[in-house]
Amino acid sequence: MKRYVPLIDVSELPTFTFGRSAITWWGTLGYMAIEGMTLTVCAMTYLYLRKNVYEWPPAPTPLPGVLLPGIGAAFLALTNIANYRLQRAARRLNLQSTRIWFLALSVLGAIAIGFRVYDFRQLNTHWDSNAYSSAAWITVGFHASLLVFEVLETWVFTALMWFGSVEGKHFADADDNCLYWYFMSLIWIPLYVLIYWSPRLL
Repeated sequence: MKRYVPLIDVSELPTFTFGRSAITWWGTLGYMAIEGMTLTVCAMTYLYLRKNVYEWPPAPTPLPGVLLPGIGAAFLALTNIANYRLQRAARRLNLQSTRIWFLALSVLGAIAIGFRVYDFRQLNTHWDSNAYSSAAWITVGFHASLLVFEVLETWVFTALMWFGSVEGKHFADADDNCLYWYFMSLIWIPLYVLIYWSPRLL
């Protein structure tokens, strides 16, 4: 029988890691690229439709409100304070702090979803009223889907950290979740400006 001699010994390598050395980190980055491109297509569609009409939004559609969506956008951006603290706790493998900050981020995310209800209302138009309305609704709606699914995932991690059997790899998963939260929350700022302010500026 032919014997195989191992070329390297990997038994001492860590079973999980953070950042660029983790496969899941690259997967999260790829997912962000895909979702970012989709949101870019939504934004470009909105701008393309704008250049083809004289009045934006077309009469008699009123201008969108800016105050409540602005508060919601600011609130979503500020959730990154908790997200940053969660990421630090996860990278230190501090289970108790990770639990607390996951719970805090889950609650803040649920509140952010509540704000999104007002984002739709403040568009001041129905989704099928005209091309402007459809473009605005699909942009807000697509980002809303990212927000909802990310908050749901965060709640799943919260339940796992509090009630499940936590392994080292789950801290790395938490770190990836934080990376996506940065993307999801901060990309809404330029989209908010585009949808709610650009009708006043373009």
